[in-house]
Amino acid sequence: MELTDPKAIRALAHPLRLDLLELLTATGPATAAHCGRVLGHSQASCSFHLRQLAKYGFVEDAGPGKDRRERMWRVPDPRPVLRIRGAGKELERLVVERETAAILDWLDRKASETAEWREQADVVSAIAVLSPREAAELKARIRELTEPYLLRSESDTHTLHPGRRAVRYFMAATPLPLLESGGDEDEPGDD
Repeated sequence: MELTDPKAIRALAHPLRLDLLELLTATGPATAAHCGRVLGHSQASCSFHLRQLAKYGFVEDAGPGKDRRERMWRVPDPRPVLRIRGAGKELERLVVERETAAILDWLDRKASETAEWREQADVVSAIAVLSPREAAELKARIRELTEPYLLRSESDTHTLHPGRRAVRYFMAATPLPLLESGGDEDEPGDD
């Protein structure tokens, strides 16, 4: 799903709405009350933001809950892959801030995780020398590598066998400012 409607993009540019989408994607259908308890927000606030997400097709009504009084919400099946063009700085900044916070949260929690997760989950940083075409190729290859592991349907959330859990992946290709090469010449005052 390529997203170009400015109103739909603005609907996503809210931290609680992104939290709700993430929660429903990782856990499957849930009520506004459940979302509120997990995310630390009021049921009324979650209900409002879920309705706003539904207005633009990001979530949908999943029928009544167990007690038949509350509505369940879910991410549509098959799960959409959002490609946002022209999102503007606001949404991009929000996504980067959320991912940065999630990485810092992992670093804070890492010591309390099992040895296996501590050893296998990691933060990787590198500088690659690429042309724009090569950067596009690398991005496509990374997407190709992660594709088989992404949650694609509601049934995927229920196949988390023991030892498996939802794992966040974030990629940012950010060209450095143009830098001049230092060359081989000695600068005055260098020793």
